[in-house]
Amino acid sequence: MKITQRNLDIEPEVKAFILEHKGDLRLCTTCRGPMIMPVGMKGPKDSDIVMHIGPNKLYISKVQARYIKCIERHMIDPYKKYMEKQDLSV
Repeated sequence: MKITQRNLDIEPEVKAFILEHKGDLRLCTTCRGPMIMPVGMKGPKDSDIVMHIGPNKLYISKVQARYIKCIERHMIDPYKKYMEKQDLSV
């Protein structure tokens, strides 16, 4: 069962990115730290916390949720750089 309650601050740039994105995203653990990526790259888990941001859902890893208070820009930068290298729009 997905947990849908958790109040985390979201930096305005990250919120704008999520609202512009066409699909759900996940904040997960990577070797570089917390990172936001599409669920097609890293699917949600049953233990994730779900935040609704406009029409999109942001799944937050239960592991990451214990350690963060704010969803920050550095969490989307690696994905944005990946998209730029692929010459794809984010």
